Amino acid sequence: MKHRRLGRSGLSVSEISYGNWITHGDQIEADAATACVRAALDEGITTFDTADVYAGTRAEAVLGDALQGVRRESYELFTKVYWPTGPGENDKGLGRKHIIESAHASLRRLRTDHLDVYQAHRYDPTVPLEETLRAFDDLVRAGKVLYIGVSEWSAEQITDAVRIAGELGLDRIISNQPQYSMLWRTIEADVVPASEKAGISQIVWSPIAQGVLTGKYLPGQPPPSGSRATGGTGERFISRLLNDDVLTAVQDLRPIAADADLSMAQLAVAWVLQNDNVASAIIGASRPEQVRENVRAAGVTLDPALLKRIDDVLADVIQRG
Repeated sequence: MKHRRLGRSGLSVSEISYGNWITHGDQIEADAATACVRAALDEGITTFDTADVYAGTRAEAVLGDALQGVRRESYELFTKVYWPTGPGENDKGLGRKHIIESAHASLRRLRTDHLDVYQAHRYDPTVPLEETLRAFDDLVRAGKVLYIGVSEWSAEQITDAVRIAGELGLDRIISNQPQYSMLWRTIEADVVPASEKAGISQIVWSPIAQGVLTGKYLPGQPPPSGSRATGGTGERFISRLLNDDVLTAVQDLRPIAADADLSMAQLAVAWVLQNDNVASAIIGASRPEQVRENVRAAGVTLDPALLKRIDDVLADVIQRG
């Protein structure tokens, strides 16, 4: 497993991160989740990502249980705050009350005394950015959070946050967590340049496009039984990719993957890691063997000619805007 520095910080993360959106507390039982986490650790993954909202807070608890007994200094633990975790008006967003209370709740569920990176899960236009950043800074100063990150923030939002933190002497953002894959490249035009300028890295989710880039979804055929396209939390995200134009183009990636001596999934994960601004690619798994397969994408270099072949094959189905 290779590691990369997260932004201009001193924190290193594994090129492949393990994330438990959709799976833990929802799709798979606790024993299976623990087996996947242990497989990740065995394969050299040190970075684990979750969020308070996943599976109605259950995902954090499952991950916390799975990591018990592992030396805390040997892994990096990320979680997020923003989406509702209760019925009250202050059980959501990026106001001080919700950030501080959610951080304490996440620490309890994850069974740890600190978070390595605490991330704003979305931007909250209803709260002054100064309030949000100062609440995060207070958690850093209290030793409960080591670094601050965001998820799915625009270039303008990231730039504003960096400017305000600099003006007020607050802890600065070191990471952004956007969706990014061969098919979904919306961050390339603005977010990546703004992040590079600010010393911020991307930790990308859905590098395999919710499984579409594995090639298991075939044009003109129903989704495989039991796949995330057949129900559950992930169905809404994957449905926009399940059209015959996309699925036909993805099948044309098979000879490219073969030439690179990679599986389709490995090719997809390796592709996002070719972007220098990407520090880590988040993978999920419902079985340990999926973890073992996908980690083989770490340290892979794809030559320019192969990258061009990918672009040519997917040219008509890439989402950039």
